[in-house]
Amino acid sequence: MLQDLQRWFASPWFMLGDTQVTAGRLIGLVVIVVAVWWFASLVETGVRRVALRGDGHAKSTPAVYAWSRVLRYSVWIVGTLVGLSYIGFDLTNLALFGGAIGVGIGFGLQNIFSNFVSGIILLLERTLKVGDFVDLQSGVQGTVREIGLRYTRVTTNDDVDIIVPNSEFINGRVTNWTYEHQMRRLHIPFGVAYGSDKQRVKAAGLRAARKVEAAAAPSGREPDVWLVGFGDSSLNFELVVWVGPERVARPGFTQAEYLWTIEDELRAEGIEIPFPQRDLHVRSGTLQVRLDRPA
Repeated sequence: MLQDLQRWFASPWFMLGDTQVTAGRLIGLVVIVVAVWWFASLVETGVRRVALRGDGHAKSTPAVYAWSRVLRYSVWIVGTLVGLSYIGFDLTNLALFGGAIGVGIGFGLQNIFSNFVSGIILLLERTLKVGDFVDLQSGVQGTVREIGLRYTRVTTNDDVDIIVPNSEFINGRVTNWTYEHQMRRLHIPFGVAYGSDKQRVKAAGLRAARKVEAAAAPSGREPDVWLVGFGDSSLNFELVVWVGPERVARPGFTQAEYLWTIEDELRAEGIEIPFPQRDLHVRSGTLQVRLDRPA
């Protein structure tokens, strides 16, 4: 029984170049690949812990994440090649795999290969980092939580994880709200009735800006109120404020809080917030009405 099992493990299944592929070699390859992947994950975790030990700077975290990921993928590739060589594969025959991969890319693996290359570019260029708040051309908006070789995980403010292919970050427009500068300017639109005192409107808007907790704006970037247009029923204003990264990452909540406070201040000032109005002009003439009696 044992000898039959040994012969089965040693019997060739097919030839790969000049190398006989047996069941034993395939099982050994699977064991080596699994062990390499586990070791690569262990290396990535260890590098992050060592690099961030005693270093609490937020700016260094994305760099450590990117290079630990690159190191992990490098260990995968090198370990897999070493495993192939150890069990007897002639690495010169990998040209056959290269040709097969090229055919596969031509017949339907373009997206997978594109996402793979895009993931490498994102990790090396560091134009996108874990923790960045992004707005994609497709409408996805949220915080980057993970950058992989095939996809990037973006978590929205509703705590929904969205898996975005890496090629979308390379080929499409990406707004990175926290790329370098931590302060961003927001425009909060609101309208008041025609005839309102513009100075009182501005004072009310500035009081609202001071009541909402936000990062202190640098000198020369204090809140302001702009008159931006004449609407059909209202004077259109914008409250212009500079906010920090916490507010930038929550644009909907931030705008809602400013609008809430603006409405309170306008109400306290007795300033009317208009509703759509239309003037009806009736021309002189004769209106004839006929009443038909039921039969």
